[in-house]
Amino acid sequence: MQKFEVTVLGCSSATPTSKRNPSAQLLNIAERYFLIDCGEGTQMQLRKFKIKFQRISHILISHLHGDHYYGLMGLLSSMHLLGRTTDLHLYGPPPLKEIIDIQYRYSDTRLHYKLIFHPMDTQGPALIFEDEKVTVHTIILNHRIACTGFLFREKDKPRKISKESIREYAIPFSELNEIKKGNDFTTKEGQRISNEQITGGPLHRFSYAYCSDTCFDEKVIEQVKQVDLLYHEATFLDEMLKRAKETYHTTAREAGTVAARAGVKKLMIGHYSARYSDLQPLLLESQSVFENTVLALEGEKYRIDAV
Repeated sequence: MQKFEVTVLGCSSATPTSKRNPSAQLLNIAERYFLIDCGEGTQMQLRKFKIKFQRISHILISHLHGDHYYGLMGLLSSMHLLGRTTDLHLYGPPPLKEIIDIQYRYSDTRLHYKLIFHPMDTQGPALIFEDEKVTVHTIILNHRIACTGFLFREKDKPRKISKESIREYAIPFSELNEIKKGNDFTTKEGQRISNEQITGGPLHRFSYAYCSDTCFDEKVIEQVKQVDLLYHEATFLDEMLKRAKETYHTTAREAGTVAARAGVKKLMIGHYSARYSDLQPLLLESQSVFENTVLALEGEKYRIDAV
C-alpha cells in the first residue's frame, strides 16, 4: 500500500509559543513530499522530526499572513546553501513572487536550483497539480485576505486480480495491466469475462483537505464533502464566537459542524490561539458535534490511508 500520511510541523495561530510553532504540515503521498504552509521555524521542525527537506518537491502557501509563510525564505535559502539542484515548485497568491524576488534582489542571491512559481487563482477552485498518482485542487476559504485551502485526492488505483481468476481463465501476463485498469478479458475461446468477475473492484481513493484560515462558511462544506481526513482551523472556543467572526476564524464547535455536515470520516483541528495552553476544551467542544475529532499535535503522523 502506498503511503498517504501527514506530519504536523506547526499548529499555532498568529504567534509561536514556547510549545507550539506556526502553521506547517508535511504531506507524503507515495513518497511525493508536499509542504503545506511554512510558518516561522518550519525548517527547524523538519530537522527535529528527521524529515529530509530536500525531498520536498512542492510547497503550497495558503495566504500571506505571516504565520503561514514567514519560514519560507529561510527554508529556500537553506535548500540553496545545502546544494539543492532539483527543481522546486512553489504555489501561492500572486504577490508572493514579488516578496521573494525583492529579498533575493537585495541580498544578491542566485539560487542553484530552479524555483518555479505557480500563482494561484483565489476567485474559484482550480486544479493546480496533477500526476499519475494524485490531483491537488484549491479550496476557496473565507478569510480577511485572499486564502485557499488544498484538496488532495488519489487517482484511480489499479484493481487487484485474484490468483484464482488468473488460473481459472488462463490469463496471460501481457493482459494483466489492462485488466488492472478496469478492462474486461476475452479468453482464447472468445468468452468475454467481465472485470468484476476477476478483480476485487476499484480500490478506495484516499483524500485529504487542508483548510487553514477561514470563518464558518457553507461554501467550504461543499468543497470538502466526504474526504477521509479534514484539517480545519479551530482557533477559538465557541465562547469567543464574536472574536472569531471579527478575525474571520472558526471556533472548535464550528469546525465540528463543518465536518459533520460535510460527512467526512475524520476531523483534525488546529491553528490554536496562543491563549489556550490546554487544548482539551477545544477537542471536547469539537467532539460534541463531530465525535471523530483529533488534535493536530506537532510531530504526530496521521495516516490518511488508515482512517
